[in-house]
Amino acid sequence: MVDQLAIDPDATEAALVDQLAAMSRATSSIAAAQAQVTALLQAKRKAREDAEHVPASQRGKGLATEIGLARQASPWHGARYLKMSRILVDDMPHTMAALAGGMLTEHRAMIITGHAECLSPENRRALDAELCADPAKLEGKGDKKIHADAGRIAFRLDSDAVLAAMSRHQCDRTVTVRPAPYGMAYVTALLTAAEACAVQQALQQDAADAAAESIASGGGLGSRGQLLADAFYRRTTGRDVGAAVPITINLVLSDESLLAQGTEPAILDGYGPIPAAVARQMIWATVVDPDTDAAVRRLYANPATGNLVAMESRARAFPKGLKWLIKLRDQTCRTPYCDAPIRHIDHVNPHAAHGATSARNGQGLCERCNYTKEQPGWQTRTIYDQYGRHTTEVITPTGRTYRSTAPPTPTGARVLTSDIHVVRIHAA
Repeated sequence: MVDQLAIDPDATEAALVDQLAAMSRATSSIAAAQAQVTALLQAKRKAREDAEHVPASQRGKGLATEIGLARQASPWHGARYLKMSRILVDDMPHTMAALAGGMLTEHRAMIITGHAECLSPENRRALDAELCADPAKLEGKGDKKIHADAGRIAFRLDSDAVLAAMSRHQCDRTVTVRPAPYGMAYVTALLTAAEACAVQQALQQDAADAAAESIASGGGLGSRGQLLADAFYRRTTGRDVGAAVPITINLVLSDESLLAQGTEPAILDGYGPIPAAVARQMIWATVVDPDTDAAVRRLYANPATGNLVAMESRARAFPKGLKWLIKLRDQTCRTPYCDAPIRHIDHVNPHAAHGATSARNGQGLCERCNYTKEQPGWQTRTIYDQYGRHTTEVITPTGRTYRSTAPPTPTGARVLTSDIHVVRIHAA
């Protein structure tokens, strides 16, 4: 393993390609070992909780979050990884061997276990043998081919189980937004296969109509991808591309970025940092659009640290204004690596333990993480990092510590002014 990591500057191109392939195989081998470690961890946790007579409803609580933290992944991914690891270790020896031998990547092994999840252990082993007993059959297959092969075998083995799983997963339909570089974002819709195909066909027709109209009028023609994206935007918002946004959004920016030509990035709530010039364009667009309006609310930041000035309440529940401030400060769930939308504003040090209802002792969490921190063995405390930024430390039942630091305000640790503005752009 160590020899594979040693890089020879004088190596030939062919040798470097071989080394890269060997490193990829080693990565798969480590992934196989990680799955075994995960399954063993769950077994040991179960044995200990059984011996301690932990109530059945509480057994295993928080383990998925611990696994996610150890893998630097979200609790959701930790839970998914835990489930897939158990299937892989218990019921799919050939898939495990292919992963350990470097014939499968971790992602492709998880695609296979995902299709096996709804099957009985006996049928899982049958799928495993048919697809992965001969490693040569896996050579050259990408994600889509692995997905198609595993799905086809699973349906043949137990069509009723697959159909039942499809019915259950219809409840998982959702739409999510995540940031992309250069001021772009991904909008992802999880739909049934039929619905997704219908959406694709509708967008393709709209894009074709827009292209024909543009050609007829002598206008420019964007790429196929651009036309599809524009059709998607028009269909979902009912507005033309480039029009001012008639929705409620929060922009957090310094007075210099708002009123002058400052370059410190603004924060678009739900997205993250955007260039100051883009934020100003969004605000000024509301001036000329009768369907939108903008309201400016001033917050204050500590000039030394950039932290939004703390608010405090004597009540147990966080008042609306304090919740708003904490949500703007934290932006996403404060559990390390989680990044899920904030659903709860809660005390770091519990109110029952005399924890204050304050910005310092408050944090934004997703629903899952808020419930996890209440489980036995979990601790959370507030500290401030070397730059004075609000930081929480999460201590797990195994004694491992993880830190989460709130994102900096638009002027970060280099605040030159005490004025931070929040511009709310909303429908008039």
